[in-house]
Formats: sequence, structure tokens, C-alpha cells
Amino acid sequence: MKGAPIVFRLYRLVAEAVRPFVPFFLLERTRRNKEDRTRLGERRGEPSRSRPAGPVVWVHGASVGECLSLLPLVDEIASRDISVVVTSGTVTSANILAHRLPEGATHQYIPLDVPQYAQQFLDHWRPELIIFAESELWPNILHEAVRRKISMVLANARLSDRSFRRWKNLPVAAKFLFSRFDLCLAQSQQDAERLVRLGASRVSVTGNLKFDSAPPPASPVLVSGIEALIGARPVWLAASTHQGEEAIIVETHRALTEAFPDLLTMIAPRHPERGREIANLVARSGLSASQRSLGLLPDSATDIYIADTIGEMGLFYRVAPLVFLGGSLVPHGGQNPIEPAKLGAALVHGPYVHNFEEVYAMIDSAGGSIIVHNSTELTETVGGLLLDTAALRDTARRANESVLSIGGALQRTMAEIAPYLLKMHFGS
Repeated sequence: MKGAPIVFRLYRLVAEAVRPFVPFFLLERTRRNKEDRTRLGERRGEPSRSRPAGPVVWVHGASVGECLSLLPLVDEIASRDISVVVTSGTVTSANILAHRLPEGATHQYIPLDVPQYAQQFLDHWRPELIIFAESELWPNILHEAVRRKISMVLANARLSDRSFRRWKNLPVAAKFLFSRFDLCLAQSQQDAERLVRLGASRVSVTGNLKFDSAPPPASPVLVSGIEALIGARPVWLAASTHQGEEAIIVETHRALTEAFPDLLTMIAPRHPERGREIANLVARSGLSASQRSLGLLPDSATDIYIADTIGEMGLFYRVAPLVFLGGSLVPHGGQNPIEPAKLGAALVHGPYVHNFEEVYAMIDSAGGSIIVHNSTELTETVGGLLLDTAALRDTARRANESVLSIGGALQRTMAEIAPYLLKMHFGS
């Protein structure tokens, strides 16, 4: 890394030094279901697919949320007869993308940030444009891309207060990294100002691509089938819950059954592998649970239905008129509220929503979501909305209108990257 700060030279040396131990690291992650055993080679930069003929764009999102926000962008690029290789770093994101990528796009796991792995990946795919999402910065990959003179864009870029403060303490390193990008497309004016202060050379505000994401799909047959099983029962969904929240949901369910004896509560954990753990929690409370991962459906005896599968949130958002968004009653930072809002659900959330602070503030102010702080408030809010169907519909309408009113990021992003795409077809 000629001219690189000493911290990155050290980083590169460490990355090269640990390469012999990577197989053991990957196997350990496999045992914890953090890696796909059949595709470990991809994490070492070894491709599992052939490179298509013609121009290729590499699009990367770290995990599920980032990848879903990039899907409309991938669709637009692929529609221009440009092949797209989409990378991510989690098994869950790979499973979801397997069903949602358009024709002309393929998924690979991003290689670990080891120089040799980055070289192998780039030598195989030879992308003419790289688009990274939000604040995903891998020094060795960026260095190898710059060395090959590949154009790079940081799309949907955001910097939290915490990240900005951390980078401010490393000004030389920050400038070295952020200046690698030919273009940074920020979610907000605040994000843009922070990127400029950290050394980004060309910055535009394009908005948040998450607002333009299509809601997750669902089979109409499955939706109708679940709705028929639910029938006239009052139902609500606790979505993307984290450890510590399910106990609150179970307590809330028990309290609500005094007013709604046939209540059906659905829990969709953020990490589906926790389904058995949640089922045990429900059983210890004296309630009846059914796990979707075991092929069970919600029957009349089911108190709590555990939606512990991957890629079916579109189904459960469509059958639940009221959604509590998890990761918000514990200090995780909240989950994305845009999908259930687009599908017509009234929203409830806890106080810890700093990962999506602006979005929640907007929906809250529009009256499309309600904040709760504990089980008592959750019980009162969910019970009140289930009892007052007019208020439930009004809250859902406000949530839907608020998220639909702030689109346009996709068009602005495409306008910014259009020159790079045109260059692929017609040359410099």
C-alpha cells in the first residue's frame, strides 16, 4: 500500500499473516451456522460461478437489510443488459437473495479481506464498477480495486454518530479510505457532510434506497391458506425479535387473553435458528406454540405461532394487521419498519430505534406507529388497537402514506451512476 497510513500497512500484514488459519476460522463459523459449508471457497475468493460475457457490476451489501435495499438498484442495472454479481456476508442474506435476484444477477459470498482472496475475486469477475452499500469498507479489497483502476461508488451511504466519532479520531486513515471512492451517494444531508469531513472527494445526497424497496413477496395461495386458518381470530405479529423480547411478547399475550381469549400471537425471530428456544419459553409459560420450521400451521389450539423460517416475512406481514418491530425493546437499535408499513400494517415499537432513527421519527410524527417502553404499555397499545379497528386502520394508513411519500432515491441513484453504466456499453 504505497503512501498508505501505517495503520493500513499493519492491517495488510496482519491479514496476510492470518491467512493460513482462515480454514479453521471458517469451519468454526460453519459449526455455528454462520457459514455455508458448501460455499466456503467463495470466502477465500474462489468463484463458484463462471463470469458472464460482457460488462459486470459488483454490488455488495453486508447483510439482509443492505441487500434488500440494493435489490431495486440491481434490478435496474440488470435491465440494461449488464450482468451483476451481488455479494453479502451472511447465510440468511444468501438464502433470501437466492429467491429474489433478477435474471442477469448472481450471488456470491464476499471474500474475507485478505489480499490474495481479494485478488482472486477481482481477477475472476473483472467488474467495471463496484457499488458498496452504506458504510462497508474493506481496506484490502478497496486497495486491489484502486490498483486495477475500477470505479467505485458508495451507495446509500450513512454514518451514525458513533461511526463518525470513531473515524474522526483517525483522520488520516478515514481520508485514505473514503477518498478511494469515485462517488459517495449519501442518505441524508447530515451523512453527506460527515463524508466530506472524513475525506470523501465527491458526495451527493440521493436519499435512502430502503424507501424504494419493494415489499417482500408472498404466494397468494399461502396467504389465503393462513388467513383461512386464522379466520376471525384477532392476530398480531412480533417481527424480527431479539433475545429478551420474546419473554415480553409472551407476557403480553397472556395479559391480552383476558380481553381476547382466542388471540393468536405470531413471533418471527430475527434469527430463525432460535425457534426451538422460543418454543421452550412458550411451553414453560403454559401456552401452546407451533413452529413453522417443523411444518406446523396455526390451528385453533395454537396460542403463539413461531415463524422461524427464512424468506417468508412477506407472508406474515400480509396476514397481520398489527406489527410490533423487534430489536427495539432491547438496546439493539430496531429493525426496518418500511416493509410492514408498505404492506398496510399498523406499527408498534420500543424506544431503541437508533439504527433507523429518521425513519421512525417520520412515521411516529405521522401517527403511523406508536412507541412503547415495557410489557404493560405494549399490552395496552396492542389491546387498544385490536379493540378499535377504526384506529387500527387509520394508524396503518398513516404508516403507509408516510413511507410512500419519501421515495425517489432509486431514480436519483441511477442518475448518478448512469455515466459509469454508459461507459461500459460504449467505452470511454
